[in-house]
Amino acid sequence: MANLNLGELDLTTDEFILDEVDNKVELQLGTFSNQIFYGVRSCPQRMEGMLSGFQSDLSSISSEIQTLQQQSVSMNVRLKNRQAVRSHLSQLVDELVVPGAMISTIMESPVTEQEFLEQLHELNNKINFAKELSFRETLACSDIQDIVDRLKLKAVSKIREFILQKIYSFRKPMTNYQIPQNTLLKYRFFYQFLLANERTVAKEIRDEYVDTMSKIYYSYFKSYSGRLLKVQYEEVADKDDLMGVEDTPSLKSRNTIFTLGQRGAILSPAELEGPILVPHTAQRGDSRYPYETLFRSQHYALLDNGCREYLFLSDFFMVAGNSALDLFNSIMGKTLSMFLKSMSTYVSDCYDSIAVFLCIHIILRFRAITAKRNIPALDKYWEAVLELLWPRFELILEMNIHSIRNTDPQKLGVLDTRPHYITRRYAEFSSAIVSINQTFPNERTNTLLGQLQVEVENFVLKMAAEFPSRRDQLIFLINNYDMMLGVLMERAADDSKEVEGFQQLLLARTQEFIEEILSPPFGGMIAFVKEAEALMEKGQLDRLKNEEARITQLVRGFSSTWKQSVESMSQDVMRSFTNFKNGTSIIQGALTQLIQYYHGFHKILNQPTFRSLAVRSELINLHHLMVEVKKHKPNF
Repeated sequence: MANLNLGELDLTTDEFILDEVDNKVELQLGTFSNQIFYGVRSCPQRMEGMLSGFQSDLSSISSEIQTLQQQSVSMNVRLKNRQAVRSHLSQLVDELVVPGAMISTIMESPVTEQEFLEQLHELNNKINFAKELSFRETLACSDIQDIVDRLKLKAVSKIREFILQKIYSFRKPMTNYQIPQNTLLKYRFFYQFLLANERTVAKEIRDEYVDTMSKIYYSYFKSYSGRLLKVQYEEVADKDDLMGVEDTPSLKSRNTIFTLGQRGAILSPAELEGPILVPHTAQRGDSRYPYETLFRSQHYALLDNGCREYLFLSDFFMVAGNSALDLFNSIMGKTLSMFLKSMSTYVSDCYDSIAVFLCIHIILRFRAITAKRNIPALDKYWEAVLELLWPRFELILEMNIHSIRNTDPQKLGVLDTRPHYITRRYAEFSSAIVSINQTFPNERTNTLLGQLQVEVENFVLKMAAEFPSRRDQLIFLINNYDMMLGVLMERAADDSKEVEGFQQLLLARTQEFIEEILSPPFGGMIAFVKEAEALMEKGQLDRLKNEEARITQLVRGFSSTWKQSVESMSQDVMRSFTNFKNGTSIIQGALTQLIQYYHGFHKILNQPTFRSLAVRSELINLHHLMVEVKKHKPNF
């Protein structure tokens, strides 16, 4: 037992006890065997004594087994305790020991080396472990506290110098600050180390970064915005360039005020997220752009830089939620305020409603892009811009509505049945707004467009009333409705309210015009057909049986003049309407209506009341008439 090694104690308690018991039993049994052998030959009394002694020895073996068992349990407990203590002591010693490699790396190696970063992680762990031991008042902590503190100060000093140098490098002219930003992200643990161990230095670095980047962004965007304005179109709409004013040379030269043209392409994905304008390149090429193009370029640069900056701040400075937004605003706030102030100045004197509406939809699309990227940093700015643009757009639209409402037809020059320039302005403008509004519908816009449409319809009726004849009035109305419908259908959906409204107006006026042009050559026959059909419904057709002379005149008059009348009517219609397709459609409608009237004339004369009339034989065969009429239909 004295030579038992605790480290070599691999036997279980039971195995140990059994070995000891075997030894004892073998010894006792050997002695007992010898005693029996010699006792048999002795007297029985000695035999009894020997058995009693053996019984006593067995009892002592049992007590020794119990003692051995207790010793074994005690040794197992001591072994486990020693192993547990050795594990804890080993970890404690490892944490308390500051390796020479760590000291030399922290003190001498550049911070950009991977070894420095690895040793900084180890140092951070030892600092945290030392803090934990100091809370427990562990005496061994004092042995390493001084050297750990010195290493921490050295690491903080080197990290501070490195990060500040990177921040100062942003200030150099023509610097692409994304490169040093990417470098800082590679060493983001540096700031984490500072934040955990030296908050004053971490705050100094954060404040220095905020101050530097705030000035850089403000300077860049102020310069860029100023240079962009130098390539804007010089001629822009003013307060007198409204839809209802008389055509003037200056207004004609700014025909894009009411026309979308190619301006709508700015909302296509290719242009919306395309490269930003380079002002000095545009100036060298004498290029000029509408305001919305400059607005798009300026705000796409803001979106791109803003998203990148927000992600950098969240990653490097380890902020999220409102803290990230506050840090972002401390950097970009001055720039965003400059944007809003500049835009407020522009908007207060802007009368180009299409430019304002395009800017609104640029912002709506940029807002959707930042939402898709999960970047909330610019949300409040987008809302502030929309709060500037929407009221201005509505004001300009209301000014145009009032200008049309207050238009005096007498002051608009010579009357002409061709489409009026005011209705053309409306058609171009309405189709532009409707087509832009389809992606992000706005009810307020739809309401204002509805009001504008009502005023234009009233204006067209007022202008038509200036013509002395109903025929010229109808030609004017049809030409204007057809023109507005054609322009609208190029951009707006076929089921839009504007398209449906003008389709109904055009159909009604076209039907009335057909009756109007059929009346001079065929009015007598048409009146007779309508009168006779009304009497037939009442069963009173006999009231016309004495109209033989009238009927004879109608039959012979139609037969002798219809070809000449149709030819004259066709030429007159084609001269009256500016849209060849529309004129052709009207002629076809008139000839179809003429055949229907003549068919009705046939049916009436086939009634018993008129069957005896000799002039019936002079009626033109209906099929022959249809064949002849087709010859007069214009071809496209």
